[in-house]
Amino acid sequence: METITLHDKTFRPFIPYDRIESAIDAVARKINLDYEGCEDIPVLLCTLNGAIMFTSELMKRLRFKCELSCIKLSSYQGTRSTGTVLTTLGPTCDVKGRRVIICEDIVDTGNTIVAMQEMLEDQGAEEVRICTMLLKPDVYDKDVKLDYVGMEIPNAFIVGFGLDYNELGRNLKDIYVLDK
Repeated sequence: METITLHDKTFRPFIPYDRIESAIDAVARKINLDYEGCEDIPVLLCTLNGAIMFTSELMKRLRFKCELSCIKLSSYQGTRSTGTVLTTLGPTCDVKGRRVIICEDIVDTGNTIVAMQEMLEDQGAEEVRICTMLLKPDVYDKDVKLDYVGMEIPNAFIVGFGLDYNELGRNLKDIYVLDK
């Protein structure tokens, strides 16, 4: 893995794809244990655009029937969180009376997670669980429980495996960190 340049920033290798795969395997095992033998059909709610790759890989490993839905929220501009969560696409299915597993690429401040959980509860979801590929524990300060976490990382700006810098870098299979 070599450094890459996206727009005006340089990023260096951070998490190789094989470590990402191992983290997804571990998360899938936990989810499969929790939903083993379930009679209902839970909804996997993919947070667009960042969680597409994670959700896709996770779904391949789940051993129970599930439905895929998408939601699009925005809180980032460039390399910084704005602190304001905007909904640009609501859930693409009815969640009333359903169990929902939110699939996130990364949780940092937790503002997006809180907004999504409140929205889903307002829409009548029976249960909301949160699954994230990455967590920045140094900045996560919410009381909302994260049910499934792939791996913890420091508070640094990253791209790759669905994560972007101004829409570039999502297609990279490895994860890169901003090279200061």
